[in-house]
Amino acid sequence: MRDKTQTNSAAPGDRLIRAGAIVFFIGAVATLVTVAPLFLGTTPFPTYMFGLSMLMAVGFLMAGAGVLRSVAAGRRQARGASGASR
Repeated sequence: MRDKTQTNSAAPGDRLIRAGAIVFFIGAVATLVTVAPLFLGTTPFPTYMFGLSMLMAVGFLMAGAGVLRSVAAGRRQARGASGASR
């Protein structure tokens, strides 16, 4: 039996995973910018740049929540399919 979901359909956690990846990337760039003056011997950036570096953790948590949401939706779908086949 063929799967009823289409390959281009969005799963429940896909948007959250994409948003988490974007936020993580922005945080990674901020971290590189913040650490660069330490290696180059220039004056350090303001304190808020260290706060922007925390976006890496926020993005990681967002993507993790998206994965968990996708897993939960898959389990619900599997339960529904197994209950209907009995």
